[in-house]
Amino acid sequence: MELPLAGRFVMPKMKTKSSAKKRFRVRPGGTVKRGQAFKRHILTKKTTKNKRQLRGAVDVHETNMNSIRAMMPFA
Repeated sequence: MELPLAGRFVMPKMKTKSSAKKRFRVRPGGTVKRGQAFKRHILTKKTTKNKRQLRGAVDVHETNMNSIRAMMPFA
């Protein structure tokens, strides 16, 4: 999609996905951290060990890094 501007065409701006910037943080080493899933609700049927092991943040797997980079081009 090209937009006309004073007789010439300019590419549209690259934008960071708002959902991605709320869910991911890029660490100084270049890895991306994310929160754990399955810890929001329906916790009564989950074991204490399971809930304990879901604490904290983890790295995004390397197979998903390309999609994260596409969603956060300036990170």
